[in-house]
Amino acid sequence: MIKLQDILQNYQARLLIQVHDELVLEVPPQEWSELQPIIQSTMENAVKLSIPLAVDINAGKNWMEAK
Repeated sequence: MIKLQDILQNYQARLLIQVHDELVLEVPPQEWSELQPIIQSTMENAVKLSIPLAVDINAGKNWMEAK
């Protein structure tokens, strides 16, 4: 999350909350296509593991719609 927060400093997008193993971000629509792969890659590579860390990303106008 710290790396992700640093990346987001160059965008209007903001990390709003972490709920257990989920992150909720507010991302303007015009930034989504650029940020989606950056967010996914940053979280998947947050720590070196012997097995790959899979990260699912969903988008929606609210948290329920994004699930």
